[in-house]
Amino acid sequence: MVMVVFGARGNVGRHVAAGLLAAGERVRVTSRDPEQGGLPAGAEVVAADLEHPETLPAALEGAEKVFVYAKPAGVAGFAEAARSAGVRQVVLLSSASVVAEGAEHNPIALQHRAVETALEESGPAWTFIRPGMFATNTLWWWREPIRGKGAVRLPYPESQTAPVHEKDLAALAVTALRGPGHERQAYTVYGPESLTLRRQVELIGEAIGRTIAIEVISAEEAREELGRTMPPIGVEVIMKQWAARDGVPAETSAVVEKVTGRAARTFAEWAVDHAGDFA
Repeated sequence: MVMVVFGARGNVGRHVAAGLLAAGERVRVTSRDPEQGGLPAGAEVVAADLEHPETLPAALEGAEKVFVYAKPAGVAGFAEAARSAGVRQVVLLSSASVVAEGAEHNPIALQHRAVETALEESGPAWTFIRPGMFATNTLWWWREPIRGKGAVRLPYPESQTAPVHEKDLAALAVTALRGPGHERQAYTVYGPESLTLRRQVELIGEAIGRTIAIEVISAEEAREELGRTMPPIGVEVIMKQWAARDGVPAETSAVVEKVTGRAARTFAEWAVDHAGDFA
């Protein structure tokens, strides 16, 4: 059985590919630039681009199952190529925003739901993995301030989120690809614990062995600073979430343990795993 992994250099995709290879599966990974490197050893590599449907038949030839990330611009071509290739199941990395309050007004939710809908109508069985806050978002927000100044500037330090470790999302995908019973299932995934932003910074500090100062700033200042590393659409979504959860516990979930049989990783574990990114 051939399993194809799109985005195998990405935060989640690389762990999906690694997990499948470790389980002895035959894995094909795609890349717009296979010569760039950074792809998992042991996988077949095929040049493909979700935004260029003419590249997809070669990537999907003989494939039975596929892991893919949400790419609205290319989903119609991907859905048709998967159907034509006889793919039996597609596991999509989507977003919890599609089931959140106000999803009909959230551009990120609308983009992800458009991809989900296209796959629902395409023919192959589907499995949706819908993560909430990625723990890796903190790399966008805080890596450079911690590295450069040893301080983080926050508008709502007591705002709470439940960050998800990317390895847990990959474990869900690997489980869904390799085992029965996951067809037509949508797994909404939050981290196992609700933490303030202040506590998350503290845990990163503990992982790298030094204290990180926290400076409280205005929402306007935060919006400007986030805009240096994030697209405007992402900045607005994050700012709204932080404001809404100021002092309010975030939703958590046990879906990782229920589906994979392994307890979800904590943010403290994630901080240790990524200590080198902040040091």
